[in-house]
Amino acid sequence: MEVSRIIAEIDAQISKLQQARAVLAGATHQSASKTPGRPKGRKPAAKAATATAAPRKRKLSPEGRKRIADAMKKRWAERRKQNAKG
Repeated sequence: MEVSRIIAEIDAQISKLQQARAVLAGATHQSASKTPGRPKGRKPAAKAATATAAPRKRKLSPEGRKRIADAMKKRWAERRKQNAKG
């Protein structure tokens, strides 16, 4: 074999190995400078408008509060019964 042919084959193998490494590393579709996740910068207009509005606070009626309190008292009483039995 000629030296130049050996060098050409080695270069071909190096090229194939570099391509395989790039595929395994996932670098074929992204450049090395990009990072995963949302790109930095300003938010889209639709999301920016909703983010500025204050979220509405949910209110619980006195009747609803009483129902929840009664249900919790009932659960706690049952829990105490089960603990007392052993």
